[in-house]
Amino acid sequence: MAIEEVRGGIYERQREQLLRVLSMATFLIFSQAYMVAPLIPRLSAALEVSNRTIGLIVPAYMIPYGVSTLFYGLLSDRLGRRRIVLASLLAFVVLTGLTATAQSASQIIFWRLLTGLGASGVVPLALASIGTLFPYEQRGRPLGWLFGAMAGGMAFGSTVGVILEPFIGWRMLFLGVAVAAAGVLGLLIPYRSLLGVPPSGPHPSIEDVFTAYRSLLAIGRGLRTYSYVFLNAIFHSGVFTWLGLYFARRYGLSEVGIGLALLGYGVPGFLLGPVIGRAADRWGRYWLVPAGLAVAALAAAALILDVPLLVAAVAVTMLSLGYDMTQPLLAGIVTTLGDKRGGQAMGLNVFMLFTGFGIGSFLFGEALLSGFGAALVIFSAVQLVAALVAISMFRAETASHSQESQQ
Repeated sequence: MAIEEVRGGIYERQREQLLRVLSMATFLIFSQAYMVAPLIPRLSAALEVSNRTIGLIVPAYMIPYGVSTLFYGLLSDRLGRRRIVLASLLAFVVLTGLTATAQSASQIIFWRLLTGLGASGVVPLALASIGTLFPYEQRGRPLGWLFGAMAGGMAFGSTVGVILEPFIGWRMLFLGVAVAAAGVLGLLIPYRSLLGVPPSGPHPSIEDVFTAYRSLLAIGRGLRTYSYVFLNAIFHSGVFTWLGLYFARRYGLSEVGIGLALLGYGVPGFLLGPVIGRAADRWGRYWLVPAGLAVAALAAAALILDVPLLVAAVAVTMLSLGYDMTQPLLAGIVTTLGDKRGGQAMGLNVFMLFTGFGIGSFLFGEALLSGFGAALVIFSAVQLVAALVAISMFRAETASHSQESQQ
């Protein structure tokens, strides 16, 4: 018994260390993804293209990222998560560094596209690993860490990136992220065994794979969860991507000012992610998800008004809080849907998430043809309706462990 306790203690410590390293990798991936959005005005001038053109660097990364997660989930179920996570993180290091060599808007869009394709195996498989390493009733906290790392990465990348760019240039920003990611890759290697080995037995056919995807969407619980992941991602990415231009136009802020205005984004998730996760574990997700949707909708609506700069900055923080009260909790539900094909289930989740990110940034950019006010009205109104509908949609998501098998 004593030996089993010691082994259990070692396993739990290693599991916690792996969680921290995966959180660091997630933090850097999202920092790189979001540090370009507030730089849209700066990159537009530096590369001599329009804001709408350089704004394509966001969907050029997000949409390929989302699509390729479907294949990484399949590959992980065939080859094991360990190989895919390590190879994908290595691709992120190399391709992020190569982005610094871009000489034109088309080149930077090209490197962003390749980075989205190569780097998209880390986060979904990290999320899927939580489903393996932690029982359902304990997943709120580790998922809170990972989604807190996402939000913190968004905040760090969008704030620190735009503040440092005037001093070191955008190329050094990408090189810095690449070097940091290489360090995280080195930290991950000692814990790679916890990511699992290739599953034994016959591999599923392509027909089996698509049947599994259809089955995930065929059940009511899966369909509503994935739908909300997608719609919520459209909203948050659409609003956040263009906040740099919003603050530049409405308040005349420079790059440093924009960075300071966005300073609160990601802070709630970074500080409160595990707390929100524990709340979901204790009381259920049925009230947190609708509340998070409503908080985000009202935060975006506040930006429509001619409010003082400080109020707008607080609204950005509340927008982030809305994200942290929804996407991590939706991911917790997804971890119960895949059974033995957790890679596929989480791959579909991240596909919905990042495809929504890409589409949202594009749609908001198109809506900007009618002005920021009109775009914010449309996005906040749709999000508020989604919040009201979610009250009935998620009423069964209680804290009961029986929800793990509910459909």
